[in-house]
Amino acid sequence: MPAPHKPEIRFETKEESDARREQEFLALSPWERLRSFLRDIALQADPNESPGERKGNFIIERRRSP
Repeated sequence: MPAPHKPEIRFETKEESDARREQEFLALSPWERLRSFLRDIALQADPNESPGERKGNFIIERRRSP
């Protein structure tokens, strides 16, 4: 598994990428898996923020009746 700080360019299909990532994850010890999971949760955006705000998308919302 490459070092986390060293970016790599890979040319592979989504299926190949998913299989590789799964193999890399399963090769980790249970403690490393937990640490990876907690790190990913901490890196996620604010759950109260809507996806449109984060991406800068133009969103049309239906008005709610009073």
